[in-house]
Amino acid sequence: MTEQTHRNAAEVFPVLRYFSYAHLPRHLRSVSQPFFTLAHVIANQYADGADERELAKALDRLLEAKDAAVRAAVKP
Repeated sequence: MTEQTHRNAAEVFPVLRYFSYAHLPRHLRSVSQPFFTLAHVIANQYADGADERELAKALDRLLEAKDAAVRAAVKP
């Protein structure tokens, strides 16, 4: 993924900002990072002509899954 592709995907799908993980503690980064990668793979399908609404729906649901996975990994 190039910076230009990343920037274009982020402009079309602002939800991508919620997949960042650098701010998380190390043990949560390892949970969150695969979701970041998959989110960008999904978003980059837009450049290939995929349906924007369906991609947005997929990203929203992926975000829900990421949030649940990170919450599950939080140690009380």
